[in-house]
Amino acid sequence: MANGQWYPPEWPDLIRGLAEGTLTPVTPKRAATVMLLKDTDTGPVVHMLRRRASMAFAGGAYAYPGGGVDPRDDDHLIRWAGPTRAWWAFRLGLDTDETSAQAVVCAAVRETYEEAGVLLAGPTADSVVGDTTGDDWEADRAALVARELSFAEFLDRRGLVLRSDLLGAWARWITPEFEPRRYDTWFFVAALPQGQRTRNASTEADRTVWIEPAEAASSYDRGELLMMPPTIATLRALAPYDSVSGALAGALERDLAPVLATASVEEGEIVLAWPGHDEFTKHIRIGGAPA
Repeated sequence: MANGQWYPPEWPDLIRGLAEGTLTPVTPKRAATVMLLKDTDTGPVVHMLRRRASMAFAGGAYAYPGGGVDPRDDDHLIRWAGPTRAWWAFRLGLDTDETSAQAVVCAAVRETYEEAGVLLAGPTADSVVGDTTGDDWEADRAALVARELSFAEFLDRRGLVLRSDLLGAWARWITPEFEPRRYDTWFFVAALPQGQRTRNASTEADRTVWIEPAEAASSYDRGELLMMPPTIATLRALAPYDSVSGALAGALERDLAPVLATASVEEGEIVLAWPGHDEFTKHIRIGGAPA
């Protein structure tokens, strides 16, 4: 492996099955992930976690806090601040589906709290909680993870408002059709709120780091860090920014057209490609390894 691109050994067989019509694509589950950023003397750094090697999907790969939409993330009682749900529906490419837009944004905020202990919410529409540590906070976080508590209930019992304005939509990637576990994932950027700190609160990760996007990308290029295409692509897009505020402003100009890998059989080999991202193209000899 010349770089750190995550490439499961079962993919060639799955791709052949898709091409031959023996594999039926599953419907992707909606998901959200957040690139938490903070400024340092040398530039912005991003919070990443390493998925445990035992994980069935992308084990050992570096990623960001995130996960699937919970059915209750569209609860109409959720306390909300920032752009309207209609604005988010348009921004996320969901047309006028305000309910789904709320669910995606809510999932981004909830999963960030569940996996990194960072909460993008506050007592008012222009404030953010400063500390989320302590036994009572941990009990609520654990209840969220166990789905014993919905995010709307969590916010309500603590008198908090979800701050959708603290998120910037960055990209949208859909898991290839041949994968048995598929996600339609929106990537967001957000600044680490003042007074809060990240921690490894996820049972799916064995390590977390704050790292400059360019440094992480270089480590991937050297084969030192394993990543999925969406992760390294978003890191490369973050690298040019010299401040968190610049990245947040830049999010407004980002194209959210979904990126979906294509796979075809051409002249005795499988060609796997992600439109607009040529660096991830793989040529796989039939019965062989990727080239």
